Formats: sequence, C-alpha cells, structure tokens
Amino acid sequence: MRRHIRSLGDLRRRTYEILDQGVVIDRTSWTVDRLLMLLILINLVVVVIESVPAYDALYRPLFNVIELFSLVIFTLEYVLRVWSSPEHAPYGSVSPWQARWQFMRSAAGLIDLLAVLPFWLVFVVPADLRVILVFRVVRFFKLARYSPGMRSLLDALSAERRALFACLVIFAGATLFSAALMHLAEGHAQPEKLGTLPDAIWWAVVTLGTIGYGDVVPITAVGKMIAGLTILTGIAMIALPVGIIATAFAEEIHRRDFVVTWGMVARVPLFAGLDAAEVADVLRLLRAQTVEPGSVIVRRGDTAQSMYFIARGQVEIELKDARVQLGVGQFFGEIAVLRRARRSATVTAITRTNLLVLDAHDLHVLMERDPRISERVHAVVRDRLGQELLTPRGDMVSEEIE
Repeated sequence: MRRHIRSLGDLRRRTYEILDQGVVIDRTSWTVDRLLMLLILINLVVVVIESVPAYDALYRPLFNVIELFSLVIFTLEYVLRVWSSPEHAPYGSVSPWQARWQFMRSAAGLIDLLAVLPFWLVFVVPADLRVILVFRVVRFFKLARYSPGMRSLLDALSAERRALFACLVIFAGATLFSAALMHLAEGHAQPEKLGTLPDAIWWAVVTLGTIGYGDVVPITAVGKMIAGLTILTGIAMIALPVGIIATAFAEEIHRRDFVVTWGMVARVPLFAGLDAAEVADVLRLLRAQTVEPGSVIVRRGDTAQSMYFIARGQVEIELKDARVQLGVGQFFGEIAVLRRARRSATVTAITRTNLLVLDAHDLHVLMERDPRISERVHAVVRDRLGQELLTPRGDMVSEEIE
C-alpha cells in the first residue's frame, strides 16, 4: 500500500513537471508543450477560416474532427493540471484538495476551464453558436502559459494595475471635461452631432484616443481651439500608460532573467551554501556567450578555466563511453573553478545556445575580496574534491550530467 502511494505521488509529480513548462526541461516536457501550442494555433486558424461560408461548407467535416479532438485533449489537460496542482510550490503549505481548489480559481485555471466547459454544455443545453465562438477564441490566452514574454507582460500589467487605473480615471476626467466644453461651443451649431453630452463624449473619446474618424468636426473658432487642446491632451493620455507598461515590462523581463540566473547559480553544489547577497555577487561575474549549432564549446584535454550555465539551448557532452545532453538550467565544468584541471569531455552545441560563463580567475578575485565567500567555497572544495569524480583528473562531477 505504501509503495502504491509513493508511485502515485511520483506519477503526480512527473505529470506536473511535464505540463508545467520551466519546472523540469526535458524532451517529453518540451514535446508536450510544443504539441499543445500547435493545437491551440490550429484551433485559432480554424476559428478564422470557418467564418468564411465557402470554406465552412467545404471543410466542415474536418473542422468538426479538429474541434472534437481538441476538446478531448484540452479536457484531459485540464483534469491532469487540476490533479497535479498540489505539486505547485506556492500550494505546498495546504492540503491537496485546497491546492486543487486554488488552482481552479486562479486565472490560468479559469482560462483552461472556459476553453472546454462551454463546449460540453452544448451537448446538454442549447446555446447560441456565436457565444461558443467567443469561448473558442479564449483558447488564445492559453498561449500565455507557454510564452515567457506573454507571462512577463501579464505580470507587468498586474504590477502596475493601480497606476493604469489612475490613467483610466484621468482619461475619463479629460473626456468629460472636453465633451462638456465642446457641447457648449458646438451644441447650437451642430445639434445633430454635438447637441447632447453623450454625442460630445463620443467625439472626445475618439479625439483623445488620437483616432480621429472625422465624422464630427468643429466648425466654430472656439470649437476648433477646444479640439486643438483636446488633441494635445490626447497625446499625453496615450503616452502615459504606454510609458508605464513599457517600463514595467522591461523591469519584469530583467527581474525574470535575474531570478532564472540566480536559480541556476544557487543550485550548483559549489554555491549551495551561499546566501542571496553572496549569490548576487557571483552573478555579477557572469559573462554571456552565444554558440552556434555544431560549434565546440570545450574540447577534451584542454585546460579547464571556466564553468558554464545553459541559459538557452542544448548541448551534448561526449564522454569516452557515452553521450549526454544538457538543457536549460543545467551547468558543466564546475571543477574548473575549483582547481586547474583538464577537460574530461568535449561539449558541442546542438542548437543555438546562450551560455553564462564564470571564469575561475574572476571567482578567485571575489573570494579574495570577500572572506565569507572564500570560507564557504573552500569548505566545499575540501568536501567535494575528496569525492569520486567521473574522471579522476577531469573537470566534471556526477551532478552535472545526471
């Protein structure tokens, strides 16, 4: 019974790792993510094409098969995400059922639910097909889970929601003020277009939004002056939220990159004992390096003087009797920063790869400058150099290629 529970827990953890991109990047997770993204894109293309009557009549059987297949896959995905949600780190302090309930109430959980629930209800309750079309478009938002850029943008919007709401309030005030002035100036001259305040509000919204349809144009001198001031105000109204979003988005990208890099460095056994400030000092020593597919990063027998973190891409390590592939978040050459060693393997880039390189010389300079880091690193050196290496005089240890 205990073995069954353990195996079920392992299955749930593995399911979460496969579905939640970024937890563990392996071939299975990468493949599942790409297939789900492809299915979402196919659904969006079908939604657009079937709105053309000629194509809808010609390919209706194919569209029905795609929709039914998508419905089954997305439903299975939602069920598995709910079942494996207790493995999500923020839910670690609550019971499994509470974790599942929290996931179902989250934005990602609601999007996943709306992507499938209305289509199952169609079999029970008749519904307007136009409403169903809207819910099919909702599947677009599922792409946010697989796109770091979209997730960063949503995080930026959430972080600046108060500032953006303030912009909305300012825009509403400017709209009412401009509409009231234009109604007073042009109401008698153009009663059919600006004779009521709602008509003037429409003109103010269009003008402040810098759209300018041209359906309502002031004809009096005072009205033209008000329109000119409104146009200038509209430029500021557009620039203000754009500036806020752009700044927040850039900061979120930098923050996400820092967190990812910090996590890569902190998981290296050599730096496991360092606190956050000390890890940040190590981060400042990293330099970026981009390697094209097929390029040799290090060669067996060369002097090892640096270690490498894989920020993007994939590499292959060629040992004497085996070949091992490493992906995003993994590292190699840790022993190179501990002692002068020879490369024990040849490492080649499989895809275009972005690396973060830590030179042994830079680390030693940091250790000389900060005795705390020096003491902790030397403790790791004494402990780890006494352990069995993959190659006794090489630069790699078992943690790097497991």
